[in-house]
Amino acid sequence: MTVSKVLRDAPDISAATKARVRALAQQMGYVPDSLAQGLRTRTTKLFGLIVSAMTNPIFARVVMAIEERAHELGYEVILSHTLNLSEREDSAIRRLISRRVDGLFISPVYRLGTEAPIYQELHRCGIPTVILGHAAPFCSQFVNVETDDVQGSYVAAQHLLELGHRRVAFFAGPQVSPWAQERFEGYRRALREAGIEVEDKRVFNAGGTIEEGEKAALQMLNEGTDVTAVQAVNDLVAIGAATVFLNQGINIPEELSVVGFGNVLMSQYFRVPLTTIRQPKFRLGVAAMNSMLKLLHGERPEPKRLPAEMVVRASTAAPSTAHRAHKNPVEKAETKTL
Repeated sequence: MTVSKVLRDAPDISAATKARVRALAQQMGYVPDSLAQGLRTRTTKLFGLIVSAMTNPIFARVVMAIEERAHELGYEVILSHTLNLSEREDSAIRRLISRRVDGLFISPVYRLGTEAPIYQELHRCGIPTVILGHAAPFCSQFVNVETDDVQGSYVAAQHLLELGHRRVAFFAGPQVSPWAQERFEGYRRALREAGIEVEDKRVFNAGGTIEEGEKAALQMLNEGTDVTAVQAVNDLVAIGAATVFLNQGINIPEELSVVGFGNVLMSQYFRVPLTTIRQPKFRLGVAAMNSMLKLLHGERPEPKRLPAEMVVRASTAAPSTAHRAHKNPVEKAETKTL
């Protein structure tokens, strides 16, 4: 009984006795049976964590913050990837429910529908759940932590406007994603306040990856747009776009300024260090864990919306007085040939 109490860190055992028992347990190589403990306490000391993919640099520090705090509390974290596929998300959630995890952290696969059966099923199970990101209608019954994307994008657009840019393109993200919608809204709000019309010809669908940023940049160049700056929905899109611009001989920021969102590690070390919005990634993970602990204690925490900050680097400057419309790649090649 004494050994059992020591291993459970019971308060009625002296520190000296605990030290002796733990030393003997270590010498004998004894490891407690967590499954047996879970049956007795009706807890598993497991958290489930579901994200799109760890290759997305935004998640690295969020996951680190959650895992660090979980480790301090004696919890293990089971990580699953959805790859932004709803069927994989369904499977991941059901597997973690079957593992009887004590709580779930989910970065949702966003969809247009207002309901998702898997989230209704999860709600019925009663497992404490924290949404990592914006609470869309289909998952609004759960607590969430998010970045203030509207304000962050507004600040980015304001930065360009204050430099003197009036023709600013926007490389937009997935239309079903609330974070992408909010970042477009921040851009639009800043332009409208400055008395500038938001023109469809300066808005390009760019998704969320480097490759999609490259495609959007080529589309913009092929259309011969006259913009002096590009605001991208995230850093990956900005880096993809900036790579195309540089390869086409467009100087950044002398001929074209570029702004991202997220402040991922590579943005600082890009060929032209990227001006961007710093997302509070680690603090989002800390806030998510704090919300989870309140849920585990039977409390209902408020949603958390954390501010983002501007990081000015070398990719933005005042527009050149000698600015001209950017020719498309074919026209450039023809001009060089002539």
